[in-house]
Amino acid sequence: MTSRDQLKNTQALLRLEKEADQEQYRQKVLLRPLHARVKEGVTWYPLKLKSDYIGTGERIIIEVERTSHHEQPHAFQSGKVVSVFSNAQNKPHRDHQTGVVNYVRDNLMVITLNGEDVPDWMDGGSLGVDVMFDEVSYREMDFALKKVIEAEDNRLADLREVLLARKTDGFNLQASGHPASGLIGRQHAVNAPHLNHSQSEALQIVVATADVAFIHGPPGTGKTTTLVEAIWQTINTEGQVLVCAPSNAAIDLLVEKLSDRNLSVLRMGHPARVTEHSLSKTLDARIAGHSHFGELRALRKRLEQVKAQAGKHRRNVGFAEKTERRLLREEARQLKSDADMLEFYITNDLLQSSDVIACTLVGSAHPALRGRKFKTVFIDEAGQSLEPASWIPIVKSSRVIFAGDHKQLPPTIRSVEAARLGLERTLFEKGIEVHPEKSVMLQVQYRMHEAIMKFSSAYFYHGKLIAHESVKNGLLRPYELPIEFVDTAGCGYHEEQDTETLSRLNKEEAQLLVRLVEKLVDDIGVERWMEERITLGIITPYRAQVDFLHLLAESSPQLEPLHQLISINTVDAFQGQERDVIVISFVRSNEKSEVGFLNDIRRTNVAMTRAKKKLLMVGDSATLAAHPFYTKLVEYVQGAGYYRSAFEIS
Repeated sequence: MTSRDQLKNTQALLRLEKEADQEQYRQKVLLRPLHARVKEGVTWYPLKLKSDYIGTGERIIIEVERTSHHEQPHAFQSGKVVSVFSNAQNKPHRDHQTGVVNYVRDNLMVITLNGEDVPDWMDGGSLGVDVMFDEVSYREMDFALKKVIEAEDNRLADLREVLLARKTDGFNLQASGHPASGLIGRQHAVNAPHLNHSQSEALQIVVATADVAFIHGPPGTGKTTTLVEAIWQTINTEGQVLVCAPSNAAIDLLVEKLSDRNLSVLRMGHPARVTEHSLSKTLDARIAGHSHFGELRALRKRLEQVKAQAGKHRRNVGFAEKTERRLLREEARQLKSDADMLEFYITNDLLQSSDVIACTLVGSAHPALRGRKFKTVFIDEAGQSLEPASWIPIVKSSRVIFAGDHKQLPPTIRSVEAARLGLERTLFEKGIEVHPEKSVMLQVQYRMHEAIMKFSSAYFYHGKLIAHESVKNGLLRPYELPIEFVDTAGCGYHEEQDTETLSRLNKEEAQLLVRLVEKLVDDIGVERWMEERITLGIITPYRAQVDFLHLLAESSPQLEPLHQLISINTVDAFQGQERDVIVISFVRSNEKSEVGFLNDIRRTNVAMTRAKKKLLMVGDSATLAAHPFYTKLVEYVQGAGYYRSAFEIS
């Protein structure tokens, strides 16, 4: 297919994804009665309004508290678009106001409202909050795809052909001795002695390329360190860059690291969607800190006063009152025009003076960035970046640098059909195949014991990973095995399915796992565990198993003192993180040898490579062996002496 045909196909797959997303929202929210939505976790009800106040950028913030269903799991998280509604007088959704979730903690939710004031009806009680469907993201992705398809005889058309049709503008790597040396491109000497050889090679490619480059960063190899250095070096020659990532968490981490390099960073996006550390870098906060903000606030205050005065006059009034109302409305229009002009000036001043403009992929469609062009865009976590979303910032750029790992978590896709037909393949994955000469895989990892690294390195990274001396032999204690695989085959630990959520759990396996963790804690000693702040993560692919493990851990006397050092969650929640000890519950154990979610071995790769000093896995080898990946994993642990049967454990 031509590049345009590929993009048209991607457009069709995006429509499938939107339809699946909308249908899921319709089934979970629109078509369900209030009590069912609450039970499903897509609605909080009833709520009480605890407080309201003015937040960053003079936005209205409310705090609401759940008054029942205290242990109910839910779909709310930071950044979600929501609708606050009133169910007073038994008229569901009689009043509602949209907003964005700042954060959720236990039964408390903090929301930034999209309106200019707290509606009166919120004082009437019977409040609730619904999750909303995000239409904006799909609109921006579709718009970007159309622009790329229509591009002709311009830089965007060039980048389209480079990424999808093997065209290249070339680059110059004579200084590094790279096989691609001799191609025409950019010249700039780089000096970064703190980087290792493969990191320096990646930096050299970024500096030299005229069009695209790919930094492939397997777990623990210092991808963020390399990327930050590449951004810093690029700013030295270009003055300003656009930096994007698919998630708010990923972009906020980069904002923190770039700020540590004394770079001026402007974080685009809703203040409710950023971390507390990045809040001072947001456009709203930076506008509030601008030298002309006092003047802007005075204009807005006067505007509100004039609008209030104009609103006092009714229709049935005399000539003088009508004239006064007309004059007040004219003054209000002029004040609004002046305020808008001043805000535009302040925003433009901030954009011009910032080294880095940072935002999510979809956030790069922010109105303040409309019409702006950048020489280079950096896209982090590109292995998780949906292709249509990646095109949004590329449309604004002349050159693209991708960083990520397509052997870890893929993009989240709700349509099974769209994923199967290719939507799951990212631009990073496509581009690294088309232009291997413009990609460098980082090879030295600084996280894991060598034995923990070895299997993933062999299976996913052609055996090229090297454990740095600082972590190569790191153990919890002398003679502790770095890996253990406890096999439950033949034990009768059969999985079951939760009738409500349809998620799976394996209670006997969970109980065995907790006993193994308790024994490990006893062997190390609780005092030493707390003194050394040893962190432990329990990972499982199924939400029902997560919930059951939480119950077991909370009722364990040995683990109770360590609850702040122990986290239990699905794989996605651990992406980009690490723990001293990682324990994995594979759950699946059935006569049909069905492995379900475990088919996506990239998720297992993520789970295994979070561990620094010890990796403990519990699973049924008879079921897992249906997949060649797990067959090789069992062969590896058996050959290295890390295998034992659950029958050996009392």
